Amino acid sequence: MIKGVHTMFYSSEAEELRNFLKEKLGFSGRDIGEGWMIFDIPEADMGVHPADKSGEHGALSGAPDISFYCDDIVQTVAELKRKGVEFKGEIEDHGYGLVTFFKVPGDFYLQLYQPKY
Repeated sequence: MIKGVHTMFYSSEAEELRNFLKEKLGFSGRDIGEGWMIFDIPEADMGVHPADKSGEHGALSGAPDISFYCDDIVQTVAELKRKGVEFKGEIEDHGYGLVTFFKVPGDFYLQLYQPKY
């Protein structure tokens, strides 16, 4: 029986991203050899969203997406900014929750949101 989910990021700055996850986001984990970290992540949920076959108005079918959620986005953003985390834009209401994006090593952004559900 399935007992969990394994998520993964590909980054051109893998070691820096591992350090970011550990030092900035506070994830614990274990080195499984040669610097390969497996992080313990907090609770999780999974959604399934409709895909756009053309890719012009949303993600293509089969595209994965990983985001993080919190109870108080204003407080969480303030804490992360104190640790030097860079954010893109302001917190916005996207209907399902309050949303912003933060930059991680490898030059990409992850979503942080406070759900309304």
